[in-house]
Amino acid sequence: MMNNIETIEGDFSTASGRYAIVVARFNSFLVESLVEGAVDALRRHGIADSDIQIVRVPGAFEISLVVDKLAAAGSHDAIIALGAVIRGSTPHFDIVAGESASGLSRSMQRHGVPIINGILTTDTIEQTIERAGTKAGNKGAEAALGAIEMVSLMKKIG
Repeated sequence: MMNNIETIEGDFSTASGRYAIVVARFNSFLVESLVEGAVDALRRHGIADSDIQIVRVPGAFEISLVVDKLAAAGSHDAIIALGAVIRGSTPHFDIVAGESASGLSRSMQRHGVPIINGILTTDTIEQTIERAGTKAGNKGAEAALGAIEMVSLMKKIG
């Protein structure tokens, strides 16, 4: 029984804040669906277009550098990273996927800004398509919801 334990959670009832979406142009034919999903989710929760900034970078590997710079500036309440890394026949996938995730995590810890990793790491183009708005939902929208919840939580815990 946990009735007497204080629980603090983020919510969506007071969605506010300034959001950056850092987007990889590589695989843009897939990634743009993630961007559309993220922007739609933010708008549906009352975030004004003036509080959304989209920053485009060449690929997923470059996302963490830009995210770190934005987080250091302190002008955003949350940052959403969107991209798609699809496994090929070389170890390039493992390097890009791993280093991107590590860089985002380091930035979040260093700057205290919620950073949501919406970089898809899939084995096939078909898996990416499924996660970019078809039968597996839109992971861009899910990332935006995670960002809203984290902004709410950070405000609650001070």
